[in-house]
Amino acid sequence: MRFKLLRRRLTISAPRMSIRSHRPWIRWAGIAIMTVFYAAIALWTFDLGKSFAGLDTGAREELTRLREGTARLREERDKAQSVLNTSASLITTETSTKERLTAQIKVLEAENRALRDDLGFFQKLIPATAAEGVAIRALQAEVLAGTQLKWQVMVIQPQKNAPEFRGKLLMSMSGTLDGKPWMTDLPGGAQALQFRQYRRIEGLVDLPPQAVVKNVSARLLEGSATRAVQSIKL
Repeated sequence: MRFKLLRRRLTISAPRMSIRSHRPWIRWAGIAIMTVFYAAIALWTFDLGKSFAGLDTGAREELTRLREGTARLREERDKAQSVLNTSASLITTETSTKERLTAQIKVLEAENRALRDDLGFFQKLIPATAAEGVAIRALQAEVLAGTQLKWQVMVIQPQKNAPEFRGKLLMSMSGTLDGKPWMTDLPGGAQALQFRQYRRIEGLVDLPPQAVVKNVSARLLEGSATRAVQSIKL
């Protein structure tokens, strides 16, 4: 029996045996500590070498310079944007002011023309003599686009406290029609007229096709008597 046990232990069929340490974590802890220690030494050596070479200082100076440059560029950009906004506002204001002034100038020019016309018109109201009775002043006529005749006339009584005038105004025009002599009164005939010192009358008349107006006349009638006549050539 002992022989069989001894042979089993000495032959291949003998059970396997393994040797294990009772404290394996001590070895791994030691390896970890040594790894950390060597890594710290390598990092310290790298930083020390970089400091000796001046690389770290130069990099910091370059970073500082770049930050300052960036801040300066931002400041300049903000100033330029402010100037641009101010310029755009000024341009808008200037454009609006220019448009408003242009409109005002046009209005003033129109008023100036009207005042000049009125001045010329009323200057003609001054009577030639103090004893002059009812009269026609400032007869004006203008052909518009060859199709219409625009006219205006002023009738006056220059005497102070003159009696009221009751009569008619007859307007007529003459020229050529289709190349032939032509004369006609304004449509509607003589206009009833009543005034004491002065009165201004005006009108617009459509012209026949191919009509050429060369003369316009105004006649002031009181009953069947002609009191004043004035004609103008165009």
